[in-house]
Amino acid sequence: MATELQEVIELAHGAGGTAMGKLIKEVILPLIDRRRVGGGIGLDELDDGATIPLGGYNIVVTTDGHTVDPIFFPGGDLGRLAISGTVNDVLMMGADPIAVTCSMILEEGFPIADLKRIVRSISDTCNEAGVALIAGDTKVMPKGHLDKIVLATTGIGIAKGKVICDSGIQVGDKVIVTGTVGDHGIALLAAREGISFGTQLESDVAPLNETIKAALSVGGVTAMKDPTRGGLAAALNDWAKKNGVSIWIKEEDIPIREEVVAASEMLGIDPLEVTCEGKAIIAVRPERAEEVLEKVKATKYGRNASIIGEVRKERPGYVIMETVVGGKRIIEEPYGEPIPRVC
Repeated sequence: MATELQEVIELAHGAGGTAMGKLIKEVILPLIDRRRVGGGIGLDELDDGATIPLGGYNIVVTTDGHTVDPIFFPGGDLGRLAISGTVNDVLMMGADPIAVTCSMILEEGFPIADLKRIVRSISDTCNEAGVALIAGDTKVMPKGHLDKIVLATTGIGIAKGKVICDSGIQVGDKVIVTGTVGDHGIALLAAREGISFGTQLESDVAPLNETIKAALSVGGVTAMKDPTRGGLAAALNDWAKKNGVSIWIKEEDIPIREEVVAASEMLGIDPLEVTCEGKAIIAVRPERAEEVLEKVKATKYGRNASIIGEVRKERPGYVIMETVVGGKRIIEEPYGEPIPRVC
């Protein structure tokens, strides 16, 4: 008698691509009844966070888990990544981050010196982002039941004006990326596998407060997203599919470091699918795009920003890249992140 094959969780289910989307929509969401507070943004929107309407303001809340390997890497560590990623999710909704919470799950035998190093990094990054760490929790798992340390964070912010959502995109918008893509994933992979490129490639992990504040100061921003798991390809496809539009990008305008291109070619990885941890994509009305770009480029983490494309109505649901040789290539949503445990 044949037995039914039991479905199980794969690494791809946590990698930000189509596999994770299917898991959330088909397995998780149908089992949850109450998915929003009042008229706020909730689980159904699958945005960077949720909102709680309160007295004329919106409290923005986001939550995230962090399982990066290795926990120390060129340009950052698990602590900086956890705070930066959480703060950036709050920023993507147009809110001012004010506080975070952090839960630490530790493996028995984890060195106290490494824990102190990570906690100092958490504190330093909170200071840079202007947020307070206001609550937390600590658990310990038996040796061999966990790989070193896992952090889970929640971010809280206040949106005094309009909340910025994925659904805000409009046909005609220009799309800005705030800097070079793929740095984090390739730097982490190089550290993990001992790959050398002649120069030190560092992660871009950083809180983007200054950059996002500069972009919003101009006006005309319709949507923002940080291209973490699944990289630029996943983020742009998410926008296109959610809004029934197409996004057309130009290969020659996408900022990518030579080391990232070389490593991606060597490893057979599309750099557009590689995680970024200190970049944002910003959709902005065309008449404001150049001014927004100028403001972003004047910030510490936005110096390599570029307008990479625009939003159109034809071929809805697709991301299409105009290549340097004059052709067109569909940029598909990745099944999962090509580099596991990258954030």
